[in-house]
Amino acid sequence: MEELLRNITEFLESGEENLRKKRFNAAVSDFFKAIVISCDYLIYKEIKIMPKNHNERFSLLKIHFSSIYNKVSSLFETYVKSYNLRLKEKDSLILKNYAYELKNYISSKK
Repeated sequence: MEELLRNITEFLESGEENLRKKRFNAAVSDFFKAIVISCDYLIYKEIKIMPKNHNERFSLLKIHFSSIYNKVSSLFETYVKSYNLRLKEKDSLILKNYAYELKNYISSKK
């Protein structure tokens, strides 16, 4: 579990660096990874299952954490756009804000 928390921090730091350097696609990717790892932490902490992939993660979120599922699934669309499109700072900031919100949420549940 501590590894997950360290990974969250690492991706948040990387996202911040990419944001400062105006690499918005890379920032979106890093912040989404921090979100995903936060979800994995929460899922494991609450139901003792470590998701193996996005499908399993989204399925577990939908069943056990519907409000988080709704937000993360909409952010997933932005993350996927980063593969083929040039994203803007606004996109990075939306993911950044939710990544920190989710990190604070799981920190309160320790």
